[in-house]
Amino acid sequence: MTYALITKQMTLAVSCALAFGLVSGAASAQSGTANKSGYAIDQRNEVVKSGTGLCWRTGSWTPALAIEECDPDLVKKPVAAMPAPRQIAAAPAAAPVFAPKPASHRVKLDADTLFDFDKADLRPAGRAALDDFVAKSKDIKPEVIMAIGHADRFGSDAYNQNLSEQRAATVKAYLVSKGIEPNRVYTEGKGETQPLTKAGDCLGAKSAKVIACLQPDRHVDIEVVGTSTVN
Repeated sequence: MTYALITKQMTLAVSCALAFGLVSGAASAQSGTANKSGYAIDQRNEVVKSGTGLCWRTGSWTPALAIEECDPDLVKKPVAAMPAPRQIAAAPAAAPVFAPKPASHRVKLDADTLFDFDKADLRPAGRAALDDFVAKSKDIKPEVIMAIGHADRFGSDAYNQNLSEQRAATVKAYLVSKGIEPNRVYTEGKGETQPLTKAGDCLGAKSAKVIACLQPDRHVDIEVVGTSTVN
């Protein structure tokens, strides 16, 4: 009787094994189904689930075989197609802008023309010379006007420096009286530091001849820098 019971149990085990093999075979047969090859499939081609709704995975399951129904967090979401870039109409070409032409007008005036010798007051001829300078500069919108005074070697360095500064200041005052903005005019005195005569010229003590020889050293440079108003 014991032998019969053992035989019966063995028969039941074999039957169960065969039954399980059939189910597994059916699942394997269905494993080729697209998107479900990593899960156990029943005869309806549906994924076998537990009582809590979890899908049964096969031993060959990998994250790459995940499906939306069972493992939505592992499934790559389709990327929405990017809209075609909007065509932006080209802006009409802007009209060319012509920058004002930079311009300058420079003149070198003899101090003896502007002033009496050893003086800083304008002579009538000096005012006429400055009027001519202003007239020639009318086509330039001034940004800065420079008036640089110079002196000859007669007198001390300090005296000639002061004289050259006074003469430049007198020129500025006259230009301002002609309508030039004061903040546009820059003045400077160079004294006797930038002579135009060469070393060895005009030798000798102070005399009418030597004073006349040193005349080129007594001058005022005036330059207006701005933009041309004439195209």
